[in-house]
Amino acid sequence: MLDAEPDAVAGLAYLHNADTTGVADLLALQPDHHGRLFTCSTRDQLITYLQSRLSPAHGTVAADELLDSPLAPSRPLLRATAEEILHADRFVLLDQQQVAVSLVRRAVKKAREADSKEIIIVTGGPGSGKSVIALHLMRHLAHDRHTVVHATGSKSFTRTLHHAVGTHNPSVRKLFGYFMNFADAPKNGLDALTCDEAHRIRAHSVRYRGVRQIDELLDAARIPVFLLDDHQVVRPGEMGSREAIDQAAAARGLRPRHIDLNGQFRNGGSRAYEQWVLRLLQLTDEPATEWADERTFHVRVVDSPQQMEDLLQAKEAQHLTARITAGFCWPWSNPRRGRLVDDITIGSWHKPWNLRGESRLDGVPPSWLWATDPNGFGQVGCIYTAQGFEYDWNGVILGDDLVWRQDRWLPNLRASKDSALDGTDRATFLRLVRNTYKVLLTRGMSGTLLYSTDPETQARLRQLVPAPTAAEPDPPALAEQPT
Repeated sequence: MLDAEPDAVAGLAYLHNADTTGVADLLALQPDHHGRLFTCSTRDQLITYLQSRLSPAHGTVAADELLDSPLAPSRPLLRATAEEILHADRFVLLDQQQVAVSLVRRAVKKAREADSKEIIIVTGGPGSGKSVIALHLMRHLAHDRHTVVHATGSKSFTRTLHHAVGTHNPSVRKLFGYFMNFADAPKNGLDALTCDEAHRIRAHSVRYRGVRQIDELLDAARIPVFLLDDHQVVRPGEMGSREAIDQAAAARGLRPRHIDLNGQFRNGGSRAYEQWVLRLLQLTDEPATEWADERTFHVRVVDSPQQMEDLLQAKEAQHLTARITAGFCWPWSNPRRGRLVDDITIGSWHKPWNLRGESRLDGVPPSWLWATDPNGFGQVGCIYTAQGFEYDWNGVILGDDLVWRQDRWLPNLRASKDSALDGTDRATFLRLVRNTYKVLLTRGMSGTLLYSTDPETQARLRQLVPAPTAAEPDPPALAEQPT
């Protein structure tokens, strides 16, 4: 209700125990309608100012109107959002991505004109462009003056997204929120809500209220858009699957529109490798196959974590991004005496997990910047810091929480140090830990190096990833590539 009244809100400070001479420095500041300063010496001016701003009528009606008014981005903020997001078209839409954006834009226009509601689900694997679609939707819908908010379930992903879009406007940043922010949102208060990484949707935002988070998100906008990957559900309580959203929509008498990006070429990376990983982890009915290197994507099994680090360090020296991740099979200590603790020990090799905190520590980036800050290479990332991000070269250490025995993967609950998985049954643990490694294994855009701490599992990896032949310099995957 305040959107059309640019001067509806004003601020003042009244220093009732100060006189003008005692706060001369404060009074030197230029006043504006957002803030004026009054003291006991200027009490008469304060009264005159209040009389100019306040109506003699009772304020109950105005207060009720204000409290009942929907919360939505203002038009100036939407204009600022459209201008700041995706400068110079840094993120280009391809094929099905363009179809998805066009479909949502038409649906939003139709829903506003017809006072209707529609649900859109976009599914796709890593690198298929889900987040690119979300950013383009933010840009175009804001430009068209539609109220739109971007939401995720990950602090690391959202804060890094602020850096990706290059915005320094704190008001624009408020349009990038979290799934839990919609517990009290008015129904259909937004034209569109883009739920990026929707597989991270939790069961509840506020547990004691008993309202499902997915229902809160469905209620918040005329056009809720869910962008997800069913194989990235990695924690108990996460339930953002296509099936769950379909069921929640059906309970409202709605049938979602589906867009599948899984046939979309990745902007880098390898679709063949992604399918190979699904087969490797038995996340599909098709049997595992031997990997064959592509021109632009390579896979190797290394002999040790030290060899992995050395090879990836060479990639960093070539100005490529490289990271090492691992299954959550080692404790994660807080820093001691201002330094990270080398919790991950494999033989003589030892490294710390990435920093847990929000601030840098002696040059070490905070957790949400581990995947993108150049100083992140010295630490090992886990599912909590790697999910949602990609880098050129990817090293993955498979721990003892998932091991290969004869013809199948078996879970080892005792090897896991992830407290989020405590109390899960064996079948649930196996499903979540396989999804976890699926995420970790698909972060690389140029290649992946593999190592398992379990000898039998390491042998299985070597069976499926042949060593380079004598005719091949070892290995073409690690030769310098054009960037």
